Amino acid sequence: MNKIVMAKKSFSNLKLGAFVIAGLAFLILLLYMIGKNRNLFGATFSIKAHFRNVQGLTAGNNVRYAGIQVGTVKKVYILDDGRVEVELLIENSMKQYIRKNARVTIATDGLMGNKVISIVPEAGDAERIAPGDILTTRSSPDLDNMVSTLSGTNNDLAIIAAELKSTLLRINNSTALWDLLNDSSLVRNLSASVANIRSATAGANAMVSDLNGLVLDVKNGRGSLGAILTDTSFAENLNTAIVRIRQVADQADTLAKTLSLVAGGIRHDINEGKGAVNALLRDSGIVESINVSLDNIQKSTQNFNEVMEGMKHSFLVRGYFRRLEKRKEKETLQKLKEQ
Repeated sequence: MNKIVMAKKSFSNLKLGAFVIAGLAFLILLLYMIGKNRNLFGATFSIKAHFRNVQGLTAGNNVRYAGIQVGTVKKVYILDDGRVEVELLIENSMKQYIRKNARVTIATDGLMGNKVISIVPEAGDAERIAPGDILTTRSSPDLDNMVSTLSGTNNDLAIIAAELKSTLLRINNSTALWDLLNDSSLVRNLSASVANIRSATAGANAMVSDLNGLVLDVKNGRGSLGAILTDTSFAENLNTAIVRIRQVADQADTLAKTLSLVAGGIRHDINEGKGAVNALLRDSGIVESINVSLDNIQKSTQNFNEVMEGMKHSFLVRGYFRRLEKRKEKETLQKLKEQ
């Protein structure tokens, strides 16, 4: 009887141990599958993506779409020397959201966490994704390259800091620089220089203002210079006066030649004692009339000379007479050279 009871008790203990071991194994497997997020209780479909470098991605890593958990990595294997294929398990409910133009990148869960697959939606119309599709991939920054770049940057910063330290030491050891900075008269000299610069600037501004006013007056025709420069009729009047003066000069030369010829003829008649001139000269009345006429001619000539002399000093035609005198001087010098 005791043997039978002992046998039953041993069998019960054996069944209990087997049940406990099986339960623990199932619990461990369940926890492992849940931890790897194998989607045990949901329907999934498979899509693929090709990468040049998976950066440590392994099966079981998470897959996210727009930051939302939508699946896991099923398998990672090498296709050839330059490509690695990653198979993804995606929940069936995501078929209506993911399109074929979406891009796949490898990201990191946090700064130093596990690798994850990130599916990024793209703008534009495209067909809905289907099982077996191969999505386009986009390269992501490599943490190793970033660390290497930061290391190089840190080295450069260390060199710059050493250079700055050396520069500051040289500045601290420079007695000339500190003497210059400690010179109390430097501030006064700089203040005096700034005051002189301000005074010169004010004078320059005043001079520029005066020049601007003068130019504005000239443009508006105010003042003698403005009237001369802006009066369009002034040039025509000046040209007309010069032409008339030239005509008067030509007529005076012709008159002088004519008078010279007349005087020569009169002298000849007087010497020969014949002709009307001789008779006129012997007539005292005619002589008096001629004397009065010659006196009037002389007075007229003097008046003309005074007018001409006054015109020579006029600012309107003064340049013309100066050019005429220079021309005569050149002609005289040329004649002297020819002789």
